[in-house]
Amino acid sequence: MSFSVSAQSGQNLSNIRVDELSDAQIRQFIQQVEAQGLTEAQLEQVAMARGMSASEVAKLRERVNRIRQQGTANSGQSTQKNNGSQTQTEGRGSRELNFEPDTMQNRPEEAESALQSLKPKIFGSDLFRNSQITFEPNLRLATPANYQLGPDDEVLIDIYGYSEANYRLRISPEGTINIPYVGVVSLGGLTMEQATARIRSRLSTIYSNIRTGNTKVAVSLGNIRSIKVTLLGEVTRPGTYTLPSLATAFNALYSSGGPTENGSFRAIEVIRSGRVVATIDVYDFLLRGYQRTNIRLQDQDVIRIPTYKKRVQFTGEVKRPAIYEAVNNETLQDVIDFAGGFTSEAYTARIKVIQNTPTERRITDVFDEAFASYSPKNGDRYFAEPILERFENRVTIGGAVFRPGQYQLEPGLTLGQLIKKAEGVREDAFLSRGYINRLRPDNTAELLSFDLGAILKGTATDIPLLREDSVMIASIFDLRDEYKVTIEGEVREAGTYNYGENMALEDLVLLAGGFKEGATPRRIEIARRVKDSEAGAANSRTAQVFQVDVDQNLKIQGPRFELQPFDIVVVRSATGYETQRQVRVEGEVLYPGTYTITRKDERISDLVKRAGGFTDLAYLEGASLKRSEVAERGSGKNTINTAEENAQKLVKLQRLQETTKDSLDITKQQTLLKNDNVGINLERIMDKSGSKHDLILEEGDVLRVPKQLQTVKVTGEVLYPATAVYNGNKTFKNYISDAGGFSDRSLKKRAYIIYANGSVKSTKKFLFFNNYPMVKPGAEIFVPKKAEGRKLTAGEIVGLTSGVASLGAIILGILNLR
Repeated sequence: MSFSVSAQSGQNLSNIRVDELSDAQIRQFIQQVEAQGLTEAQLEQVAMARGMSASEVAKLRERVNRIRQQGTANSGQSTQKNNGSQTQTEGRGSRELNFEPDTMQNRPEEAESALQSLKPKIFGSDLFRNSQITFEPNLRLATPANYQLGPDDEVLIDIYGYSEANYRLRISPEGTINIPYVGVVSLGGLTMEQATARIRSRLSTIYSNIRTGNTKVAVSLGNIRSIKVTLLGEVTRPGTYTLPSLATAFNALYSSGGPTENGSFRAIEVIRSGRVVATIDVYDFLLRGYQRTNIRLQDQDVIRIPTYKKRVQFTGEVKRPAIYEAVNNETLQDVIDFAGGFTSEAYTARIKVIQNTPTERRITDVFDEAFASYSPKNGDRYFAEPILERFENRVTIGGAVFRPGQYQLEPGLTLGQLIKKAEGVREDAFLSRGYINRLRPDNTAELLSFDLGAILKGTATDIPLLREDSVMIASIFDLRDEYKVTIEGEVREAGTYNYGENMALEDLVLLAGGFKEGATPRRIEIARRVKDSEAGAANSRTAQVFQVDVDQNLKIQGPRFELQPFDIVVVRSATGYETQRQVRVEGEVLYPGTYTITRKDERISDLVKRAGGFTDLAYLEGASLKRSEVAERGSGKNTINTAEENAQKLVKLQRLQETTKDSLDITKQQTLLKNDNVGINLERIMDKSGSKHDLILEEGDVLRVPKQLQTVKVTGEVLYPATAVYNGNKTFKNYISDAGGFSDRSLKKRAYIIYANGSVKSTKKFLFFNNYPMVKPGAEIFVPKKAEGRKLTAGEIVGLTSGVASLGAIILGILNLR
């Protein structure tokens, strides 16, 4: 599933340069993609539609996969070794970003949002577009002393003392208020302090106690007026805005969406009465929190956002990669401060600068001593590179030492000194030889071997180490097969165990939980590998076998028997020991239920006798014996392993499926294969006890003796599958007729019948006639379906017609020759 994205419907991504992105930006991109559940195909299609080149998409894929692999390597397999014990933990696997299409739901908006995070951002552009940050004037604060009154402001006058009065007056468009008994007072353009003095002066002509102080006057501001402010220039939403009279310049910028991509953040002008009364630098607020130039607006103020004059881009290993605006007196160090400084992985000694000349681009290296003097130019692109992924003074030691790991390469450090730093070699260290992996000056690998024992004794010359040397000291256990011993048979926990020096037979039996109840401690057999066999001799020994007797107290009869690596111990079961085995009788017998087999040769007839014989309603021809796989294999010590039985049944089923295309028939055959009923003739068994038909009982056998059955079931490819009442005079075809007869798709010669005792008989062919089996009560007749023939194609029909015509022409030619 794919989707189309119009290149004009979103922002342009053509200026994304993957080489200039830091690893932190790529990691943030990966997190956003995984959090939103986006697919690689969606990202690729949106990126290409928004102008991102195919080469940059390929670079992005490579960067993402590399960073994911690095993350897996860092948090993947961690190995901790302590005194010869090793613990290994598997890390999370990584899923490569392969940009292959899939069938997930398409979400181009979210894909574009993730890709926008790779695009260089203009520092400060999110300030006025962030819904979590609001700039709204606080209308519940005390009226500022320098606030100038104007039309529509509401003045509250409170007279108290010897005289009391309250007035709520609104300033008229002419800037006046009309105080009762005083007259018109002009307040337009006055501050609150000036207005309070004028009102008190005019009221004192009416209230004489104001002069003596016995009557007081309080003047405050009620509802404030609205002002109109115009924003123009590089504004996201230019126009005239109606704001509260307490609004500041930031309130107006927030309402208008702030500067556009070409707008300046450093030289925003507030124009009042034809002159610039303030110049706002948003960086003062973003970087330092200062609002010194965030002045309060007045009616008819104009805010103009000019285009930027100098912008530079900082990418790579800095904390805030973005596009920054610089003014004339600022240096590269100021831009580094804008970006929050370098990250911990940055190479700080030098910054690469890509500049635009009148005809082409130029790259320049600026060293750290020139950061404070270098003057940025418009269009500069700065890139802070990461430090190299290498160590200048590292050596590594691993293997059979107490503290493997990485160590500092000090001047003059030798192999012996490094082994001492690693707390020495372990007891299992292989002293004859160790080796050092060393990098030559051209970075090709070199392997140096040494005699570890001689180095430790001081009889061999110590080896000076170089940078990135990796010393490996092998363990004797690493140089041989892991020593194991195996115990099988009648023990509680048979299995394979680690071999230990001087391990005796009794020790292994104890590790295996001791003998089972049916075990015999005699004739314990130990099979041992032969190391000196004659390879060319036909009668050469392949194993050495010992027989040992041990009593129940794990006391060996004779000298102590010590085991060797890879010995196989087999504990036999005691002769004559058998666990109880049970069978079940169901149906029309006098005493149905569960019975325990008392003899190995106990048969069906014996079981019927123990059950008291049959009832009068027993239908012996429909009796069946259900035998599970466990019963067929046996459960005693003489069990025969028939593990291939299931595989053989599967082969049978596949063969049946190849011969028919009828799904119903296949289901029927599956049911037959799963049927555990053994077709028996109970009448013959009871007449001739002990004959070959009188089967020996096995554990889990269930003998079922049904009541007299009275119906016959007809299924498969007949016109009306049904169940009919049994009639001894009816034949196989009579029952088919009762079911409507054969259908057009029936395979008559393959029809078969399933009897009540579980036996099956099929239709036999004699000359051109079908010999159908006999029907008995409780039987089920099944008619399979013909395999559907494939219709000839037009080409096959033409080819066959041409062949027949050619053959006819040849025959005519031969006849004409005669």
